[in-house]
Amino acid sequence: MAKIEPFERFTNHYEDWFEKNKPLYISELRLLKFLLKGVPVKRGLEIGVGSGRFAAPLGIPYGVDPSPKMLKIAKRRGIKAVRGIAESLPIGSETVDFSLMVTTICFVDDPIAALVEAERILLPGGYFLIAFVDKNSPLGRIYEAKRNRSKFYGEATFFGTEELISAVEQNTSLRLIKAGQTIFGTDVREYPPKEGYGEGSFVALLFGKP
Repeated sequence: MAKIEPFERFTNHYEDWFEKNKPLYISELRLLKFLLKGVPVKRGLEIGVGSGRFAAPLGIPYGVDPSPKMLKIAKRRGIKAVRGIAESLPIGSETVDFSLMVTTICFVDDPIAALVEAERILLPGGYFLIAFVDKNSPLGRIYEAKRNRSKFYGEATFFGTEELISAVEQNTSLRLIKAGQTIFGTDVREYPPKEGYGEGSFVALLFGKP
């Protein structure tokens, strides 16, 4: 079963996080835009689109999510969103140029199946961008320590960056093109994007499909 219960119960809390932590949200968006320079997203899909907080400003038209309440908000933000789970996307094979996951992989029941699906829907030459909080980072360690008190992260499974790169490259044909990171501390302020990983808590990895 997809872990939608927190997102159904605490939809307003989810939306409030982005307002209360706007500098961090802006930092995350800047990193994604930094990695997406030159990447076609007009025929792109966000997997785990949620309320459209990332798809809308990035210009990604389509989304899939298991939470009906989140889908309603995403649609209000102009996203053509449908209900579905990451492990079995209601999308044909080789139909989009770009697929995106932002803090989604930690909530799926079968991460490997979700990664395989993210590749399956891509046209040859397409791109997959996955963004997440690195479990070995300062913020990742805080989330892990407080997970039992969190409305959203109680059932989450966090990943390290190298662990996730290996999972993608060992189970799909996707290969890493570029990595980026941001949020280099625990203060709520804006942080710049930076290439690579190992310093920032929020990491994004851009893969290409041959």
